Amino acid sequence: MIWVIATEESSLLGDFRIAAEVAVILELIAIIAIVIGVTAALAIGAVTWVRQGARQATLAFKRVIARGMLIGLDLLIAADVIKTVTLDGTLESALVLGLLVLIRTFLSWSMVLEVSGKWPWQLKGGEFEEAEA
Repeated sequence: MIWVIATEESSLLGDFRIAAEVAVILELIAIIAIVIGVTAALAIGAVTWVRQGARQATLAFKRVIARGMLIGLDLLIAADVIKTVTLDGTLESALVLGLLVLIRTFLSWSMVLEVSGKWPWQLKGGEFEEAEA
């Protein structure tokens, strides 16, 4: 991991150490978001199971875990874009980034489908939130 204290030398515009640090921080925040999402989903699912039964618990679990995963995936994409644009400015790294974005987009769409029963482009404004409630 890259942890450099921003000094006058390392914060120059042409020096991308800060960009590398920001990418690492975004990746850590993404991991934290996913862990919090999983933990919250387990807790909410358990409480819902006791109060409303297994079917409602499953829906609540899916809704909460999907949100945590979607936030984590978005943050990971942002970190990858920063790394690709600032650190690995090669065609190969851009192609890898494109592939990662495609995979993560498919995962995001799959999660929306799992929670709402519809593909993202089939949802009307606010329908995803309503399906989750």
